[in-house]
Amino acid sequence: MKKIFLSVLLVGLIAPAIAQQINEKDSTMLREIYNASLINGKSYHWLDHLSNKIGGRLSGSLNAGKAVRYTKEELDKLGLDKVWRQPVMVPKWTRGFQEYAYMETGPGVTTEMDVCALGGSVATAAVGIKAELVEVQGIEELASLGKEKIEGKIVFFNRPMQADLIQTFQAYGGCVDQRYSGAKEAGKYGAVGIVVRSMNLREDDFPHTGAMSYGDLPKSQRIPACAISTNGANQLSNTLKLIPNLKFYLKQNCKIFPDVESHNVIGEITGSQFPDKYMIVGGHLDSWDLGDGSHDDGAGVVQSMEVLRLMKEIGYKPKHSIRVVLFMNEENGLRGGREYAEQAQLKRENHIFALESDSGGFTPRGFSFDCDDANFNQIESWRPLFKPYLIHYFEKGGSGADIGPLKKDGIVLAGLRPDSQRYFDHHHSENDTFDAVNKRELELGAATMTSLIYLMDTYGVK
Repeated sequence: MKKIFLSVLLVGLIAPAIAQQINEKDSTMLREIYNASLINGKSYHWLDHLSNKIGGRLSGSLNAGKAVRYTKEELDKLGLDKVWRQPVMVPKWTRGFQEYAYMETGPGVTTEMDVCALGGSVATAAVGIKAELVEVQGIEELASLGKEKIEGKIVFFNRPMQADLIQTFQAYGGCVDQRYSGAKEAGKYGAVGIVVRSMNLREDDFPHTGAMSYGDLPKSQRIPACAISTNGANQLSNTLKLIPNLKFYLKQNCKIFPDVESHNVIGEITGSQFPDKYMIVGGHLDSWDLGDGSHDDGAGVVQSMEVLRLMKEIGYKPKHSIRVVLFMNEENGLRGGREYAEQAQLKRENHIFALESDSGGFTPRGFSFDCDDANFNQIESWRPLFKPYLIHYFEKGGSGADIGPLKKDGIVLAGLRPDSQRYFDHHHSENDTFDAVNKRELELGAATMTSLIYLMDTYGVK
């Protein structure tokens, strides 16, 4: 009995000591990671080149090709075990000359409006289009208006992002359907075009583009689609109340070409114990063409590259194979993410963890996870390690668009969650530029991602 009691006592004394030792080891490692990123980080330098030397990286464009070459060259310099390009066919759409629009409140009385074509839209006729407007708050209103009130008119979708939602991505999700599917639905009722309020919580003069789709709508029914700035939307709506029969003029010159070849860019540190089990970290290399894509998603690209560089700098040798994947064509097709997942399945690669950064380069707040309870409970136990860095947000639900196609039983998917309150001020807009990114916030995000990868690699997936 004494032996049993002594054994239990010994275990009771040793277990907390081991746990404390492990915690101290992890805490020291995280401190080393953050120090390396904040004192000797390279993410901001990479982003400077990507944004200011290359610029907007629309899928299929010359700049997208330059970004592929640049990031591969930089990964080659890190001394990784493998670096390669993965071919992927992507859509090619061009904006053409700058769009032009005005509202006409009387014969010869016009006011110019700030608009931009939605990605994937068809052009207007060479002389443009001019028609009366019908304002709606969402797609569901079209059916109640019917063809007799819509045919021959331009539909003005004016549902704003819900400002009282603290989770701004939830607000975005609540109105983005009018941008993505508005033209398809309005075209069924004989509309000649659509104007969509920009997905933006701030009132400014920047129109925000983004992907749209005609679905299976016949080409003869495909109508031009543009976004209008939030200030422009407010002005247009207020004027419509006073002058219901005002007319709107739009001219845009966009064009859709056949698909072209592009690439995902991939770099790998091969695992020391489990080389056939893969953990990946990534962001998307393409962007829209209005700004230089610094927040969406240049930040995620360079932070993901920095994860592997930091591991090399601090001399950490991962147990599992760690890959950085820079996905092409997230914005208007998700072709890169789907191609990577398809190739992984064909090669029977065992992916057990994936982390994506695609929410801007703002101050990191934590992560969201798509995983089972056992893995989330393990991840939750690491929360105290992140507390000194003011990282408190650990929630189930959601990860990232590019890593979504990898989803299967047993894999843990995660998304970096920075402070999102200013993200949609810049999202898909002309002011998504390098000067809007704070160096320290970007580097904190890179360190936070590296820390999570380290812990997942150390303790594995349940």
